[in-house]
Amino acid sequence: MILKNTFLFIIAAATFQISIAQKNKSTIVPHTTWSKQSNIYEVNLRQFSAAGTFSAFEKQLPRLKKMGVEIIWFMPITPIGIKGRKMTESDLGSYYSVRDYKGINPEFGNINNFKSLVKKAHSMGLKVIVDWVANHSAPDNPWATQHSDFYVKDSAGNFVSPYDWTDVIKLNYNNRELRDSMIGAMKYWLTAADIDGFRCDVAEGVAPDFWKECIATLRKTKDVFMLAEGNNALMHEVGFDETYNWDVMSFMTDLYKGKINLKEFETSLNNNINNYPKNAYRLYFTSNHDENSWNGTEFEKYGDAYKTFAVLTQTMYQSVPLIYNGQESEFKRRLKFFVKDSIDWKNYSLSGFYTTLLKLRRSNPALAADANYKRLQTTNDDAIFCYTRENNGHKVLVVLNMSNKKQQFKISDNSINGNAFNVFLKLNSKLNSNENFTAQPWGYMVYDYK
Repeated sequence: MILKNTFLFIIAAATFQISIAQKNKSTIVPHTTWSKQSNIYEVNLRQFSAAGTFSAFEKQLPRLKKMGVEIIWFMPITPIGIKGRKMTESDLGSYYSVRDYKGINPEFGNINNFKSLVKKAHSMGLKVIVDWVANHSAPDNPWATQHSDFYVKDSAGNFVSPYDWTDVIKLNYNNRELRDSMIGAMKYWLTAADIDGFRCDVAEGVAPDFWKECIATLRKTKDVFMLAEGNNALMHEVGFDETYNWDVMSFMTDLYKGKINLKEFETSLNNNINNYPKNAYRLYFTSNHDENSWNGTEFEKYGDAYKTFAVLTQTMYQSVPLIYNGQESEFKRRLKFFVKDSIDWKNYSLSGFYTTLLKLRRSNPALAADANYKRLQTTNDDAIFCYTRENNGHKVLVVLNMSNKKQQFKISDNSINGNAFNVFLKLNSKLNSNENFTAQPWGYMVYDYK
């Protein structure tokens, strides 16, 4: 679900607060063993194909594997509530209004179809995570009638809807039985379908001590990957591998629109990095289901810079980045949220672009989330954003022209000296700090040091 950058937290959050200085020293995030050079591909199954089913999507696994996708995230696959739907008769409801935490949305198929998909993905070396909605359920979820004490109520005893989401009702984590039931439902998917983790919707709206207990319990069953839809560093303290990076998305938007300059962008980026544990993973992205549907496509938001910012998201420090389905097809339309609105897969014109980035991430340890990040000075720092990523003798150089004008410059750092491969031009180069570089408007260069 779409969120603002600030949230109201329950009092329990205060128990887990620690200083920024402590966060930056800590190495407490218990990451899955397979995730630090990974990436995530988000699937809006309803809109992914005309059929909108698990079986139809399964046919695309070879293409996605070839592109370099590592983790497949499905938006919620559970049945959708009927009571309280917001729109017209064509309204299929919000994925995030869960009617049965252990069920399958019949739009998509059945549990055997999903298990087949997961098994096929695993056979190809892919991981599968599902969207989990722990903050609220549909009003017609059986829990609402069988366990009404699972829910927050107002002074008159009525269920409460968070924000203006009138098609859902808020769950009450002061209730021990609810906590056990929610953890039990999540464990069900680990054992019944062998999934590899969860993307947790509105994670900051749920009691932090629940997440700490929940994640520790799940990891006794499987080495799960946990992604929080939230950007508070507290989420890492309770066990999440990764949090959203809405802030950097906003910085990119503001830079493209001229609201901030490159120096201000860099300062904001550095502050963002310093506010999180050093080994935190952050979800960098130029689009996702909320951004696409409600705030605009990457083409609307970033114009000619959409590739430039995509390169940054794929190569930045702490990033385990996201691609939203359709981005590889240069899909330029907002997808409707509540009704059937299939992606028009005319071509895969950006597949090669993303393949280059995804395969570089996998092949070069310098792009692991925890690899060293160093900003390099240039002779044109008003426009050029340049950095290296290094890890155990491996190195990648990233050069981004963050302006709409052609730029010429030198990179004033001897660390660039050496033989490198321009991954987009597919050319070998001998780089040195005396070299004159030229970058086209919003241009990008990525060098892999062999």
